[in-house]
Amino acid sequence: MADGAPTLANSSVDILTLGCRLNAYESEVMRGHAEAAGLSDAIIVNTCAVTAEAVRQARQAIRRARRERPAAAIIVTGCAAQIDPASFAAMPEVSRVIGNAEKMKAETFTGLDLLADAPRVQVNDIMSVRETAAHLVDGLDGRARAFVQVQTGCDHRCTFCIIPYGRGNSRSVPAGEVVDQVRRLVATGHHEIVLTGVDLTSWGADLPNAPKLGNLIARILKLVPDLKQLRLSSIDAIEIDEALFDLLASEPRIAPHLHLSFQSGDDMILKRMKRRHSRADAINLCHRLRAARPDMAFGADLIAGFPTETDAMFANTLASVDDCGIDYLHVFPYSPRPQTPAAKMPQVARDVVKARAAILRQKGAERLGLRLDRHVGQTAMALVEAGNRARLSNFAPVRLEGAAPEPGRPALFHLVSRTATELVGVPA
Repeated sequence: MADGAPTLANSSVDILTLGCRLNAYESEVMRGHAEAAGLSDAIIVNTCAVTAEAVRQARQAIRRARRERPAAAIIVTGCAAQIDPASFAAMPEVSRVIGNAEKMKAETFTGLDLLADAPRVQVNDIMSVRETAAHLVDGLDGRARAFVQVQTGCDHRCTFCIIPYGRGNSRSVPAGEVVDQVRRLVATGHHEIVLTGVDLTSWGADLPNAPKLGNLIARILKLVPDLKQLRLSSIDAIEIDEALFDLLASEPRIAPHLHLSFQSGDDMILKRMKRRHSRADAINLCHRLRAARPDMAFGADLIAGFPTETDAMFANTLASVDDCGIDYLHVFPYSPRPQTPAAKMPQVARDVVKARAAILRQKGAERLGLRLDRHVGQTAMALVEAGNRARLSNFAPVRLEGAAPEPGRPALFHLVSRTATELVGVPA
């Protein structure tokens, strides 16, 4: 879920986005479709299903939206709606439920008569979808960077993960369409482009000749020379091909920041998760990248309290944060998801899950503090965001004091101090 609870702006069409960066991108696609279709007095809730808590938050957001806009139509979509459309259709607050494939089609909104006695659920079999089309979004409202979806879906079946049932199998956007979209966004003034997808490093496997993500990035950098900074969203470490590794290690236009889908630091738990990397693979990758590019920063997803996790297994995961040198930690307390094998495994007691998640978050706070300490006293370039915020190229957050430059542009700042969660900068 995005930071803070989503709120309504009382516009004709509001979109409430929960979950990942890809959802944020797709919300902007829906915004364009809704505006072009002349949709009015409606709220679109783009849900997430990654945890049971995410689904609970989606239902809470729907009920809150009804209280704030009693007369508006409420359209629910996203992964939670795709996986369990009937439960959302049963909510009295909901007017329509549309699937993850349907939400990306302009004709869904053109033909959406919210007053007609039409079927309340428009959700098809996501596994039958074979292609992913490029959708042009000229940046995201209030954001300094533009996101480009190059892939969606996932062919892997990690035992804890419900997302393939919400997104379907992996589908890639052809390289030429991606390059055209990046070129257009750069031409409209965007300094940073973020490539995003459900399983980003699987890009290309379904395209002719099965090109790798490294090939796509090399083409973007070559064919869009005016692109200043390219960033990758969450990636699967085991799928980093050699061409991609070489680019990450040597190309200054690629941001020195990777968010890695590790999930655990214990080999037995990784096997029970059906992950394809080992603890040693994760540590080796981080050490190799940092040796080649010392300014590289790492984020990582970790799950606390996966079924069968013992104290010793958890200790391995905790130690891996330091062993890998992770700077930004995203911690998920494990929660069983229906239809997944992990839900049938012996569960860890909920109080233990919560306690382990708290320990990991504390470790994450310590690691973030170490990262921020390295920058205090430096002068560095940061990309200015809205609300007197900025980020360094390695994604370290900066709170700006004094007159902030125009959002969306990079500027030089003296990093004079830090708080527990961010640097404090003044214009240089």
